[in-house]
Amino acid sequence: MNVVELIRKKRDGEALTEAEFRFLISGYVDGHVPEYQMSAFLMACFFRGMTKEEILTFTKLMLFSGEVVDLSEIPGIKVDKHSTGGVGDKVSLLLAPIVAACGVPVPMISGRGLGHTGGTLDKLESIPGFRTNLSVAEYKKVINDIGLVMIGQTKEIAPADKKMYALRDVTATVECIPLIAGSIMSKKLAEGIDALVLDVKTGRGAFMQTEEKAIELAQTLVEIGNGFGKQTIGFVTDMNQPLGSAIGNWLEVVESVECLRRNRGNNDESKDLMDVTLLLSGAMVFLGKKAKSIHEGIERCREVVSSKKAYQKFLQLVHMQGGDASSIENLEKYPIPVLSLDVKTSEKGFVGAIDSLELGLAGIALGAGRQRIDDTIDPKAGIVLRKKVGDRVEPGEILAILYTDRDQEASAARDRISKAFKIVSNKPTPQPLIKYIVDREGVKAWR
Repeated sequence: MNVVELIRKKRDGEALTEAEFRFLISGYVDGHVPEYQMSAFLMACFFRGMTKEEILTFTKLMLFSGEVVDLSEIPGIKVDKHSTGGVGDKVSLLLAPIVAACGVPVPMISGRGLGHTGGTLDKLESIPGFRTNLSVAEYKKVINDIGLVMIGQTKEIAPADKKMYALRDVTATVECIPLIAGSIMSKKLAEGIDALVLDVKTGRGAFMQTEEKAIELAQTLVEIGNGFGKQTIGFVTDMNQPLGSAIGNWLEVVESVECLRRNRGNNDESKDLMDVTLLLSGAMVFLGKKAKSIHEGIERCREVVSSKKAYQKFLQLVHMQGGDASSIENLEKYPIPVLSLDVKTSEKGFVGAIDSLELGLAGIALGAGRQRIDDTIDPKAGIVLRKKVGDRVEPGEILAILYTDRDQEASAARDRISKAFKIVSNKPTPQPLIKYIVDREGVKAWR
């Protein structure tokens, strides 16, 4: 076979056979297919898409490019969650210990930031000493000992996706349903799960900016999961403003810890974060057969947060994966950024909209994300929102605070953040945070 011919075939809208996909993917993993040719193929997929059969084949080959972990010796139904990515989406940091505290094992393999969105691994690694690069043997030990584990892809697990994931981030080929589906499901199916809950974001800060595309992706992911024998439920949730108040790795850890301590999350800027977290956690507890319904699962999750059992489980996780638990118990001791600048409004009215994409890009400029594969992230950098959509504002009030060591970027970032807030005269009508549930029965509005 010839790689150029396969690129041309996909460019022209033709379907590839399993043998052709295998030749391309295995060649990329072993280095015979260079990155510039794989980049061209990814772009052809971006514009031409894949058939359902191609998506299943692509996922299967990505999955079996490495090891499929066997967790059958771990008691209980193993359930994980995956989000398609958003700005300020730190749900995994909260959800994993909550669900584990309810008695459902959570084996979680996460990724790094993609484009303007943050990555769970980058957030975890902002905790001093926290190791996300565990071996498969260590992965099994941690989940066996404490009921949850949060790592990145090992060299054994879906190595084709590990290489392709980073390449998609810097070649503008992230927002492609077949590539997203294959990437997500190859990792999830490889980690030893029995069931999966999916959070597909839609809106300005999501990769799927329209509800139609988000529903299509959710349906594709659910079909793949169920097709591989894993009970799978998806939700479509809103990402037209950042989730919670913090954008940036350590800042998001702080917000998550404060929610687990019950210092936040009731009637403040973290309420939307907790609403999404409790829904997804409740669905996982339901699939793990520790509740008779999603709603009962949500109530169980509330209880373990209120009792601090979830917080204690998070501390266990940090300790087991080499992190400094004292940095969590004493958040104020973390290094402070060189600059912290207020972003104020000169207008009176209400916050009518917040451009999540612009805030995500501003966060990258401040050092909270990557523009190139080899960029180094500053865990201290980011943005904290002081106003959310629907809040009243007066001239001179603070909309957000930016944190950075990059003094040359600070002024432009402050201007960009200010422009991301749209101030209107009348209070906007609240929009649903949870839009749809997608399962074997189809797509339904969530109530």
